[in-house]
Amino acid sequence: MFIDIFTLFPEMFDVPFGTSMMKKAKDIGAVEINVHNLRDWAEDKHKTVDGRPFGGGKGMVIRVDVLDLALQDLDSRIKNHDSRKILLSPQGPVFTQNKARKLSKLEHIILIAGHYEGFDERIRKHLIDEELSIGEYVLTGGEIPAMVVTDAVVRLLPGVLDPEATENESFSQSNEETNKQSYDYPTYTRPDKYKGWKVPEILLSGNHAEIEKWRKKSSKKS
Repeated sequence: MFIDIFTLFPEMFDVPFGTSMMKKAKDIGAVEINVHNLRDWAEDKHKTVDGRPFGGGKGMVIRVDVLDLALQDLDSRIKNHDSRKILLSPQGPVFTQNKARKLSKLEHIILIAGHYEGFDERIRKHLIDEELSIGEYVLTGGEIPAMVVTDAVVRLLPGVLDPEATENESFSQSNEETNKQSYDYPTYTRPDKYKGWKVPEILLSGNHAEIEKWRKKSSKKS
C-alpha cells in the first residue's frame, strides 16, 4: 500500500512513523508512507498556503489552488495507482474499524491534514473523494487524525501483525445490524495473586474450551 499525506507540519510525523509497528510495516515493505509539506506547492516567495475568508471572519483558510497543484503533481507521478483522496475534517463521518478495514484493501490513499480555520469549500466539492473525522472534539489540525487513520489501516496490512491479533480484538467482531461493538475480554498475567487480587481460576485451569467460553461471555459490548 501507498499512503501520501499533505500537511503544513511534516516534522510531526517523524517519531510516530519511525517507531514500533509503523516502522516494521515500512521495513517489510507492507506500506510506503510519504509525508509532503503543502508549502512546497505555494507559488509566491512567502510560500503562502492560506488566506483570509471572503466576507470576513476569524482565522485563515487553506487555499484551493495550492492543494490542487499538489494533488496534480502527485497524480502525475503515480499514474498506475487507484488513489482515494481523503480530507481530515470535523464535518466528515466518524472513522471506524470497519472503515479502516475497507481502506486497508486499497492500493493508495491520500490524506489531507488541514490547519488553521479550515478549507476552501471548493476543495470539498472538487478535489477529494470523502471526508473523515476521528471524533466530536476540536484539535489544532488534521495531523493527529491523519496519524490515527494511518495507524489503524497499516496494522491491518498483511504481514504487519499476526492475523489472529487483529481478528480477536476490540471492534473486530462488530455487529453492524444491531450497531453493537464487541470489546476485548479481560486479560491477566503474572503474578496470579497480588495484594489479595486474584486471577480468575478458569484462566489457570488449562481448559481451553471453557476459557474461550469465559472470554466470550466476559467481552464487553456497547
